[in-house]
Amino acid sequence: MGGAPGAPTVLPIRSDGDLIRVRRAAREAAVRAGMSLAEQTRMITASSELARNALVHGGGGRVEISDVTRPGRRGVRMVFLDEGPGIPDVARALTDGFSTGTGLGLGLGGARRLVEEFRVDSRPGRGTTVTIVSWSRSPT
Repeated sequence: MGGAPGAPTVLPIRSDGDLIRVRRAAREAAVRAGMSLAEQTRMITASSELARNALVHGGGGRVEISDVTRPGRRGVRMVFLDEGPGIPDVARALTDGFSTGTGLGLGLGGARRLVEEFRVDSRPGRGTTVTIVSWSRSPT
């Protein structure tokens, strides 16, 4: 992933093609972190859901992908940002079955269950930022 060491990779989320690039970058970062195939799949699935949300509900945005470490562990942090209408009730949006569109309403809640760390910052009229972190279960 490009950029200076330690600097996040920033990818736009403006089209379906960008969604493919986000999934690919999530996979590459998960591999670098030493994640198992199952861990990679969870990270890719969560990133796909969140990128699609940014595109469909936020009108597009970007994702910042960073390699992260803590003693004995490697992981991946992904920050999804959009400047869309925001989420008026984040707690409700995280419940299964909630949907503002025609989907199943599993996006935010499903993504939250797939990663170890999950945070949403959203205010109506100010967009949404979703931060996720997954850690490899393999020691460094």
